[in-house]
Amino acid sequence: MFSQTLETALGDWSADTAGLGYGGGAILFGAMLLLTFAAYRWTKISRTVLFWIVFVLSRPLGVVVGDFFDKPLDAGGLALSRYGASITLLAFILLSLLLFWQKPAKISH
Repeated sequence: MFSQTLETALGDWSADTAGLGYGGGAILFGAMLLLTFAAYRWTKISRTVLFWIVFVLSRPLGVVVGDFFDKPLDAGGLALSRYGASITLLAFILLSLLLFWQKPAKISH
């Protein structure tokens, strides 16, 4: 609960207090996730450490994207209802699953 609260506060802080806005916050956390992916691909950094970095960065990214969908237009959001934002995010998840479909790994004995 402690880490979730801090990560949510970080997302809100980046968008509001730091002045990045929702798009800037999304770009910031998205870029940090891309750097983590690059570290996964091209370094020998512990996969456990990289997992926790992604785990921590995903919540503030979700906060700024969720706020972007939900907040009023004059606050920089799209003013979708909670249901509209949820349906939009669900459609994005389903589209991602279809576009990045993975075949099951073959287990050799």
